[in-house]
Amino acid sequence: MGGDQVDEAVAGCVAVLRDAVGRDWTAVNAGRVEWSCLTTAFHIAEDLIAYAANLAGRAQDDYVPFEITLDDGTDNSGLLHVIQSTGALFAAAVRTTPPGVRAFHPYPFRSADREGFAAMGVAEVLLHTHDIAEGLGLDYEPGEELAQAVLEWLFPHVQPGPAPWPTLLWATGRGELPGRAPVTEWRWHNNLVLPTERLVLTGIRPAAARDLRLGGDGGFEWIEGGPYDGTRQAAGFMTKAYEAGVHRPEFGVFALVRREDGRAVGGMGFHGVPDEDGRVEIGYDLVEGARGQGYATEALNALAEWALARDDVSMVFASIEADNAPSQRVVARAGFTRATVEEERTAHAEHDLDTALRLYIRRA
Repeated sequence: MGGDQVDEAVAGCVAVLRDAVGRDWTAVNAGRVEWSCLTTAFHIAEDLIAYAANLAGRAQDDYVPFEITLDDGTDNSGLLHVIQSTGALFAAAVRTTPPGVRAFHPYPFRSADREGFAAMGVAEVLLHTHDIAEGLGLDYEPGEELAQAVLEWLFPHVQPGPAPWPTLLWATGRGELPGRAPVTEWRWHNNLVLPTERLVLTGIRPAAARDLRLGGDGGFEWIEGGPYDGTRQAAGFMTKAYEAGVHRPEFGVFALVRREDGRAVGGMGFHGVPDEDGRVEIGYDLVEGARGQGYATEALNALAEWALARDDVSMVFASIEADNAPSQRVVARAGFTRATVEEERTAHAEHDLDTALRLYIRRA
């Protein structure tokens, strides 16, 4: 998801709306939106330039404080030119932003990376072009890969449907899908990122998880020997959860990215969502060349603290082989303690754990 996708979305928007430049866009509402087609088209341009500004300006606490206006007398053709221009500026901002840079966006974790901004910009263009086209009675459907990319980058909590575009419309309250209740409220989800002293725990999105499962790098630059087998396996479990519609992005898998050089050294994440008693399992691995340097302890401490600060988590636990002394030392340094015999028996029964594994827990 990047500048090319922004260009594609904007080009598709301008192409379909150009067929109706002679119509009165102020007299017709944009589909199910309460705005007129004119206001909605201008909103596309506002979003594109606002996202470009936040990303280029590295905004951290709020949107960059400015607005754009149209000159008096601007017609529909002129407005399409504004959309083209703001789209080009946004695509350039995405292309020139280094990997790992994040800027302000309120939902849901108050920041987004360049791919997240690109996805949000594409989503705004696709969805509002649909709204305008619906109001004006025009046919519009973006490319399947573009709609699929938006779903995988911004809607990781939405189970894939029979086709990407109808699923995206349903997920944003603009359509229906057989067997699914209508959507009346929705938000998209950028990935969660947790910084530590030396690392950035970067939430892995479904598309990246699928790539890791299939042997790719997931879009990360890894140190030699990475990613390790455990990260690929965890990515596979996450992919299955996404396809089943039970994935929650805040309880997914994270790449451990080293601050000093932006290279990934391992993976860490949850084995699912918390159970009804607030217990959630955590797992991790490191590339061999990154072991023995405290990275796992640092990341585990940060992720456990984040989870235990939530209302729906009362305990984080890790299951470790009896002969894996290095991993046992990692959890001990991160504040975990060995579970009691009764706690181990309960966890083995309720979470279907191998009885040969030792259980270590950390409570809120």
